[in-house]
Amino acid sequence: MSFSSEVKEELSHVDGHENHCMIAELAAIIGLCGKIKCEDGRYSLILHTENVSVARRFYSLIKDVFHFQPQVSTTQHEFLKKNRFYMISIEESGQTLKILKTAQLINNLGQMDEEFSVKDNPVLQRTCCRRAFLRGAFLSVGSITDPEKNYHFEIACISSEKAAQIKELFEFFGLEAKIVLRKKYYVVYLKEGAMISDTLNIMEAHIALMKFENVRILKDVRNSVNRRVNCEAANINKTVSAARKQIEDIEYIKNTVGLERLSENLRDIAYARLEEPDATLKELGEKLSSPVGKSGVNHRLRKLSQIAQDIREKGHL
Repeated sequence: MSFSSEVKEELSHVDGHENHCMIAELAAIIGLCGKIKCEDGRYSLILHTENVSVARRFYSLIKDVFHFQPQVSTTQHEFLKKNRFYMISIEESGQTLKILKTAQLINNLGQMDEEFSVKDNPVLQRTCCRRAFLRGAFLSVGSITDPEKNYHFEIACISSEKAAQIKELFEFFGLEAKIVLRKKYYVVYLKEGAMISDTLNIMEAHIALMKFENVRILKDVRNSVNRRVNCEAANINKTVSAARKQIEDIEYIKNTVGLERLSENLRDIAYARLEEPDATLKELGEKLSSPVGKSGVNHRLRKLSQIAQDIREKGHL
């Protein structure tokens, strides 16, 4: 089971909410993936999905809020036998109208009325109902990437108005979602791990949230360790390169004018570096007959480098 399916499975079992919250969740599910039919003034409502979690949730909400018994049927793809599709339907016009009017998806004139903003939506006046609506939206047309691979959360809407409504809902919770047009869908998405964690918490997917956060923590630790290792490796490479250059300069001086021509301080550090090519500046300073600190060692090695450069340019010391 994918991480996205795990989240939906958990959300399909969230309970303990008031009727107004369940109505808000229904409004999202119907508005985003339900199909409303009106033939000869008679209404019917159909939900068609291959996700059993969505089918279960829709069925339970209808039954718990309205005490209707929706019809359930399943079909299988003719070629992909493992793909089972679920159809939950309410064929009785009076029941359908009651659901649509209660969810504020249709007005008293029988006109569809679901593109208003969050602040104007009668079913979204409570914070708990906004949580429920977001939960229903994700169950219907949402997906979340496995955090081991990437951080990505999205809700794919069939219209720009619906996408704007979802984006406004995120903004209410202090989350900055973005919208992108992908083929025929307006996709509302989040890419930051912290915002996705907040969203899982808002939807009350607490088990998924713990899993997501554990992965985030491990990834942060791994990234921190990798940065530290890379930094230390870079420092080691830098130190090795510097030591190699110092030895080249000292060998050049030795083979051209001889180390005996150097002052005692420079001669001592030159021999120390040749004997200890891998030693740090601190270790070199401690090996001298008259120990000096890192800055003193660095100064002398720079002086040797300058002498080698002068010999290369002038041919003598």
